[in-house]
Amino acid sequence: MEMRRLGRSDILVPPLCLGGNVFGWTADEATSFRILDALTEAGFNFIDTADVYSRWVQGHVGGESESVIGKWMKARGNRSRLVIATKVGGDMGQGGYCLKPDYIARAVDASLTRLQTDYIDLYQSHWDDPDTPFEDVLEAYEKLIAAGKVRVIGASNLSASRLFEALAVAAREKLPRYETLQPEYNLCERAGYEAELEPICSRNALGVISYFSLAAGFLTGKYRAPADAAKSVRGKGLVDKYLNERGLRILAALDDVAQARQVSPATVALAWIIARPSITAPIASASKVEQLGDVLAAASVNLTAAEIARLDAASAWKD
Repeated sequence: MEMRRLGRSDILVPPLCLGGNVFGWTADEATSFRILDALTEAGFNFIDTADVYSRWVQGHVGGESESVIGKWMKARGNRSRLVIATKVGGDMGQGGYCLKPDYIARAVDASLTRLQTDYIDLYQSHWDDPDTPFEDVLEAYEKLIAAGKVRVIGASNLSASRLFEALAVAAREKLPRYETLQPEYNLCERAGYEAELEPICSRNALGVISYFSLAAGFLTGKYRAPADAAKSVRGKGLVDKYLNERGLRILAALDDVAQARQVSPATVALAWIIARPSITAPIASASKVEQLGDVLAAASVNLTAAEIARLDAASAWKD
């Protein structure tokens, strides 16, 4: 399998990352273990989670996903063969996003405890905290790297201007830099990444691991009419957002390529992201083992230039 470098680090990952947001939520512990077993049996080892997963569920406090992953790694004894990415800074009850140094120091220890490991491969700032200077944030991460608790750092949900500033501060102060960016990116949501973030990432050799790679399930093709979307809580939010002329045009293009290749639309949607030179690995989750096959198949689908052009045209976001 092709392996790709995370930024300028020495960490190599496959071209797909399994999202852990569902673990301990829509996938219970037993199901999560089966999904994770199937992932590694297929030769993949890159898993992304966050301390805040899944605090949004009634009765949850956050850390549920990390705890499931930690129990699974402990049971399988496979920590050294995995690349584990998690995040800090989401609202874990402190009332907002926070990247203050003392908070990061406490949060990383809590994540390490839940993950039952002594190091995190990729530790990411989940959200921007404009009240905390990048100098302070990066110095906090420098200490974690020196202590062996973190190998590489990354950022998620940063604007282009803030990403540029963070990289500038790291260079000027000789502090660890963000080696990766985790933005929203898929066939439906292209402009936010391609317009400003992609040039910065490419110029600075940042690894990019995109989230919402299947547009909250829309690109699987299961939501094709308002009646389809009404069948699930997740689907209801897609009616106004994607069930329109452009969205249906994208689905039609996915159908054409998928049918020709005898794979699913989801597989093609992920393969399109993988084919973009600036992308390291899209993140996709599965709440059932049966869903994982379509996700992992994307790593072995090499789209032709004509297929990419067809999808590009259908999803075009600018004239």
